[in-house]
Amino acid sequence: MSRVKVGVIGLGEVAQIIHLPILASLEDRFEIAAICDISPSLLRHIGERYRVPEAMRFTDMEALCAVRELDAVFVLNSDEYHTAATLAALRHRKHVLLEKPMCLTLADADAIIRARDEAGTQVMIGYMRRYAPAFTEAVELVRGMGPVRYARIRDLIGQNAYFINQSSRVFRPADIPPEAIEERMQLAARQVAEAIGDAPPDLVNAYRLLNGLNSHDLSAMRELIGMPSRVISAAQWNDGSFIHALFEFDGFNATFETGVHRIGRFDAHLEVYSDTKAVKVQYNNPYIRHLPTLLIVDETNGDAFAASETRPTFKDPYTIEIETFHDVVTRGIKPKTTPEDAKQDLILFQWIIDAIRRNG
Repeated sequence: MSRVKVGVIGLGEVAQIIHLPILASLEDRFEIAAICDISPSLLRHIGERYRVPEAMRFTDMEALCAVRELDAVFVLNSDEYHTAATLAALRHRKHVLLEKPMCLTLADADAIIRARDEAGTQVMIGYMRRYAPAFTEAVELVRGMGPVRYARIRDLIGQNAYFINQSSRVFRPADIPPEAIEERMQLAARQVAEAIGDAPPDLVNAYRLLNGLNSHDLSAMRELIGMPSRVISAAQWNDGSFIHALFEFDGFNATFETGVHRIGRFDAHLEVYSDTKAVKVQYNNPYIRHLPTLLIVDETNGDAFAASETRPTFKDPYTIEIETFHDVVTRGIKPKTTPEDAKQDLILFQWIIDAIRRNG
């Protein structure tokens, strides 16, 4: 089996909990060959832990991408830098696994698509929930269940720190320059303003929530039941930390609800109803690996009612996603989570923001 040499840009929370351990566990398929972060102490910590030579530890992402031996780059840094890191990788003709959200603006999405086509490589967006077997089985069930009458998309979760502090050890560096933090904030403000125009802080927060958390939910929704024709109504409250929207489809509506609270629970699911069947995908906290994603089916057939709950596998969706990326690099398959696909999420986010504005 071909071993893919990977460079990792961004060594923060998600990289430490998810990507680096999975890459190490798949050592027959991947080699962590180079790493990049602006924190020297974090570079040293991760470099020593995963035995990355000092010559392959970079504070500049362009320098990492220029390493000839690399086959692929994982872009795991902050959202605001996704475009710059991806374009750097594509300039050097590397395949890219790009964590969601792909980017924050439509112009950046188009730039990534053009650069990928020029490079002749692949960019796969990290929508891991769409690679869960429970989800892929649900897609097939929904296609064969008859006309959809209603759908529900829900993601109400506790803060990440609640779960992470009890289940993982994360190295948090103290040597990030203050000017880098300020640059990141200014870059984010410019990109959000480009995306949604001049907006009050609560609407900015709502847009960042849609990109950060709900890119998972709405991307999965689109694969399951398609893109809505319009957003009928939407609202946000609690400074943009909660959002509700109503989507119109051909012959039915769907409700979307999301929010981040301080309750120690994770409730993320999609449920689709026909006249006689309901198909539900129930997700669990992705930062605690191998918690099962469940497929739940309720069906009435004549006088009989049947309910089933299936756990297709204990293997977490992140692992399946990264295994799929290996096939993308080594076998040349096209991923389903392409930049063109992710661009549809940005369009939908803008529709939601426009509907919130209409509703005052």
